[in-house]
Amino acid sequence: MSTNYHFISGLPRSGSTLLAAILCQNPNFYAGISSPVGGFMNSILAQVSAGSEFASQVDNVQRKDLLTGLFNAYYKKEQNKRVVFDTNRMWCAKLPTILDLFPQSKVIACVRNVAWVMDSIERQFRSNPYENTKLFGNNMSRSTVYQRLEGLAQHDQLVGFAWAGLREAFYGEHAKSLLVIDYELLAQAPQKVIPLIYDFLGEPQFTHDFDQLSFDAPDFDLQLGLPGLHKVRPKVELTERQTIIPPDLFEKYAKMSFWNTPSPSSANVIAPKTNVKETKHD
Repeated sequence: MSTNYHFISGLPRSGSTLLAAILCQNPNFYAGISSPVGGFMNSILAQVSAGSEFASQVDNVQRKDLLTGLFNAYYKKEQNKRVVFDTNRMWCAKLPTILDLFPQSKVIACVRNVAWVMDSIERQFRSNPYENTKLFGNNMSRSTVYQRLEGLAQHDQLVGFAWAGLREAFYGEHAKSLLVIDYELLAQAPQKVIPLIYDFLGEPQFTHDFDQLSFDAPDFDLQLGLPGLHKVRPKVELTERQTIIPPDLFEKYAKMSFWNTPSPSSANVIAPKTNVKETKHD
């Protein structure tokens, strides 16, 4: 069976694991948490690019074959699946590469008001007070909420890198292959959002059960020092709550949600027209 590859990317804490849990209900699909394939790809390219002693021995045709073989080898165990979704926040920054490898592939970017992304990560941090999570490199960078969030927003860190890659893809020449999905809509109306994803992918519709999900990755979460990070609740629903980050930080990061602003981008966007609920500090 020939496997079609698609990609899940976007911002952290924005529903990518939830989306994977939903898609996996389709017996023809495979989706999971972030895989190491992107990292493997970067390592291979580093070994055959300028500056490496092997660069002159590997031409572009061989490089493409190596990377295609990497995907096929890693997902050999899923060869009975017709569609494989690889998840990694780096894919938005790698659209030219993955679309050359797999011209028919699409990228689904999960997004969320960036202030709520920060709030979600901060909640996860505070829920494990006896664990020095790997999200932060040293005690000073994790000392206060201001230092924690400022660090996360840097372009080489968890949130900042994903945001910059998403923005690159959103305004880039391959934006038509990108589908941006707002977490709030996915959680509120999965019965409307998921069929739109199938249409975008060109796949036949499938009836999902949004009250009976099952997904967890305890070993992966424990090695990050963030137990429960990828555990998905059985029912898809949006839980409203008060933010725990200071109002000035919430306002600052809420302004980074650029996909809600009219623009010349040719990307496909499924997002609410306004985010009134997500910008209140009652």
